Amino acid sequence: MTDCGCEKARRDLEEYLRNEVCKTQHADIKDHLESCPDCRDEALVARTLTDVLARACKEAAPEELRDQVLSRLRAVQATH
Repeated sequence: MTDCGCEKARRDLEEYLRNEVCKTQHADIKDHLESCPDCRDEALVARTLTDVLARACKEAAPEELRDQVLSRLRAVQATH
C-alpha cells in the first residue's frame, strides 16, 4: 500500500467515503489521509456534509406545511 497523492485522494474521496473503491484504493487513500492534513480536512468536511444531509432527508415536513404545498401545487396545475 502506498500514498496515492492529493490528486487521486481528492478525485476518489466521495467513493472512498461511501466504501465504493476496491480494498487497495481504500488502503491507499486511507494512508494518504493519515499523512496529509489538507486532504484529511477535506474528507472531514465531506463526511460531515454527507451526515448532515442524510439526517435532513430523514426529517418529515409538518403535516400542515405538506398540505399547504400540495394545495398550492394543485392550484397552479389547475390554471395551466
